[in-house]
Amino acid sequence: MRDTDLFEQALGLVSPWFVAHCLFDAQDKQLDLHLDFTPGGVFACPHCDQKECKAYDTEEKTWRHLNFFEHTTYLHARTPRIECPQCGVKTVSVPWARGESGFTLLFEAFILTLAQQMPLNAMARLVDEHDTRLWRILHHYVEQARDEQDYSSVQEVGVDETSSKRGHNYITVFVHMDQSKVLFATPGKDAATVTAFEHDLKEHGGTPEQIQEACCDMSPAFIAGIENTFPQAEITFDKFHVMKLLNEAVDQVRRDEQKDQPELKKSRYVWLKNPENLTATQQTMLENLNVKTRNLKTARAYQIKLTFQELYQQPSHLAEAFLQKWYFWATHSRLEPIIEMAHTIKDHWAGVLRWFESQLSNGVLEGINSLIQAAKAKARGYRSTRNLITILDTPEFVVM
Repeated sequence: MRDTDLFEQALGLVSPWFVAHCLFDAQDKQLDLHLDFTPGGVFACPHCDQKECKAYDTEEKTWRHLNFFEHTTYLHARTPRIECPQCGVKTVSVPWARGESGFTLLFEAFILTLAQQMPLNAMARLVDEHDTRLWRILHHYVEQARDEQDYSSVQEVGVDETSSKRGHNYITVFVHMDQSKVLFATPGKDAATVTAFEHDLKEHGGTPEQIQEACCDMSPAFIAGIENTFPQAEITFDKFHVMKLLNEAVDQVRRDEQKDQPELKKSRYVWLKNPENLTATQQTMLENLNVKTRNLKTARAYQIKLTFQELYQQPSHLAEAFLQKWYFWATHSRLEPIIEMAHTIKDHWAGVLRWFESQLSNGVLEGINSLIQAAKAKARGYRSTRNLITILDTPEFVVM
């Protein structure tokens, strides 16, 4: 069997395509396969599929193919242009590559497989290609996969922002709460991100009216965006975000008090954790602080925080009464950071209590955010926000 016959079979070429000749350079470790079509060969129009179109000129093109053993392999071909009676002059689609790609379909499939297991920078080094070219492959196939998504059944969404790179660079992520799946990601963290999600929802078969529940933090931008864009949506304020704000209030009380109570220095994490999560050392520190310095303001703030956590363990019909008692206690605590936090909860009262109906929290989003940060660290950055969004928009989010 001739080498050209072997490569024709390996590439799965059919008439009128054939391997004209091969060039192998052992020193440069490169194999070049030159393809051609038989004289008088006819082709289908790539737009309307009109048959029996003859070529009237050609353009030389090159595609990177899978390596032949350790040798870099390229396909070269005279790519014909045909004149379709319906569509005019069009470049023929070749069976081994998609239009405008510098890679064969098999090479792109190999890259997509690698992308599930390793960072793109490592892939680029492995296949000896610039990472920008590989990102173009991922952009194409992820966008193609997203085009096929159906959001017509989405009723519950979670919204959260995460940093895309160092500094004040953020993206907002929208998640299908039922499936723990990223629906949409976009740069920014303002109300415009909600509008952008609305447009994307419509493009995938959804309507703003179908969104019944939305879970977010107390960002005024998110609240305004959801209220203006999704008229049927009830907002649940994420309990993890509420507890984060309470922890910040407790820590502010500690920082203010440690000016007069130096024993509080280096005790920050003692007050941020629940008692059952304290290490033995932290438990000892907490006990010593309570014994040595009685009536600590920080200890009172800590107890107010722990009591608030009990809200989420109440039966739904008792929740509001519990919250009202807690609010009275907090606002009469004479602890300014705690009082400010209690007023914040009062301003968002309905959304805090909505949890008892929706049972929604952004724990899913916090988990995804952790994956994002881990992926960023592993990849040592994604060069651009678009690259990071491409990873998030993968139908089955994979950390790279």
